[in-house]
Amino acid sequence: MKLGILFDRFGPYHVARIKGAMRYAQVLAIEGAPHRAVYDWARPSLPKDLEYAVLAERKGQEASPEHIMERLEQIVPPFAPDAIALPGWSNLITLVALKWCHKRGIPAVCMSESNAWDFKRRTLTEATKKGIVAHYTAGLATNVSQIGYLEWLGLSSDTVFSGYNSIDNAYFRQLAERWRREPGMPGGIVECVPRSAKGRYFLTSNRFIPKKNLIRLLEAYAQFRQGRSNTLDDWPLVLLGDGEMRSEIEQKIEALGLGSFVHLPGFLQLDELVQYYGTAGGFIHASTTEQWGLVINEAMASGLPVAASTRCGATSYLIEDGVTGFSFDPFDVSAIAEAMSRIAALSPDSDLLDAARERVDQLRPEKFGEGLMNAAQAARPPSARTLDRIALTLAIRRAAWSESA
Repeated sequence: MKLGILFDRFGPYHVARIKGAMRYAQVLAIEGAPHRAVYDWARPSLPKDLEYAVLAERKGQEASPEHIMERLEQIVPPFAPDAIALPGWSNLITLVALKWCHKRGIPAVCMSESNAWDFKRRTLTEATKKGIVAHYTAGLATNVSQIGYLEWLGLSSDTVFSGYNSIDNAYFRQLAERWRREPGMPGGIVECVPRSAKGRYFLTSNRFIPKKNLIRLLEAYAQFRQGRSNTLDDWPLVLLGDGEMRSEIEQKIEALGLGSFVHLPGFLQLDELVQYYGTAGGFIHASTTEQWGLVINEAMASGLPVAASTRCGATSYLIEDGVTGFSFDPFDVSAIAEAMSRIAALSPDSDLLDAARERVDQLRPEKFGEGLMNAAQAARPPSARTLDRIALTLAIRRAAWSESA
């Protein structure tokens, strides 16, 4: 089978999934707009035998439906895919590619991590979305709520498969274990936390934006510290990442008197990030809403005990409370603090860590490839109704206006 796979901008986990798909099919990897920078990833290496193409090579081209259509016409027909996998239904490049697939009669697979509970749903928006999704004939998601949402949007239950939210587990496990075995701590980390805190500090990694819930996390950490020693290696907290809330977070740290215990190293590339995964003692993810939360996969694959918000899509799939990790209500500061205490009290040889590795291994890149292959085989040429085609055309116009604004 020959599959096209489109992602807007390739990051490490996109490439891992593409490699997983290459075990099952010949793949054309299509990158929408490599210059976009929601995350400041270093450019990942692509497999040498991978067929690869870009739709928007220069800034501004991603806002032109005509350019995207023209590029698709240039690069896809020579490959002659049996199906094309596209991410969701909102990005302009995705919408134009979906229209192009319909025009060409090529089956399209919807890759989605959306849950019905992610955001407040509006009737008109959902009706438009159903019209867009009508151009898909199969889907790839992961957990029950994601799969259920695709079915609610109109896909048949026998055409939606699991495995989308996969990462390169082996990469994280091997490198984290390497740093765990090394004596002491990597140089970059000891600038933040004492050497003696190896295996005894909390880690979180995300953008500094409101939904990541970092203010409540700091309040919970202040509760956790009550009654504990003032030694600097007693479970300090490292917040990896950066963003619009950095100054607010720094002010909150100062107001809570946590300056000696909370550290902000900034945004890190993958090879630096895994050093923290290998030397931390536990991982916390406190988002108030998160379609998935791939950092949870990363931390579990790295062998860390994880405490995660029940408002993360990954939690329902990966975290069984007290068995494979810990879960908490992200709006309850005391519950977050209690989850921290449970991690700090956990034995290094706890059965929970083995159970967590087994659970996260259900989402390897090969699982993505297998799920996508099943979806592609189930997909059929699109046959959207007139109203559905109108909905897609209007969505493209709206997205083009948004991109140009």
